[in-house]
Amino acid sequence: MKTIALVAHDNKKKDLVEWCDFNKGTLSQYCLYATGTTGKKIIEKTGLKVNLLKSGPFGGDMELGAMIANEKLNILIFFWDPLESQPHDVDVKAVLRLAVLYNIPTACNRATADMIISSPLFNTNT
Repeated sequence: MKTIALVAHDNKKKDLVEWCDFNKGTLSQYCLYATGTTGKKIIEKTGLKVNLLKSGPFGGDMELGAMIANEKLNILIFFWDPLESQPHDVDVKAVLRLAVLYNIPTACNRATADMIISSPLFNTNT
């Protein structure tokens, strides 16, 4: 079963929660992880089963990085805010760097997330 991580900065949480709600039928078939606050909001709105990591600034981003490095993550949906400075910006960059290094399909906005989830490759084992 594929593992999908769902992450969003504060100004993007509403967008990600709406995206998850729209795609909950598809997402329910996968093992989902999310950073703390984002995951709680997804669970409240969608009822999806989501494994919660720590909040991003409190180590959740590093937990995601470890999942990527240990090849336990297949897809990263990370709606990050390019206009807001983050106190844990170095961790965010590290996660994105690892996703590229390990060839993890990564969506940083709704348009890309839509393309990934609607791709014929989404349901393959590669």
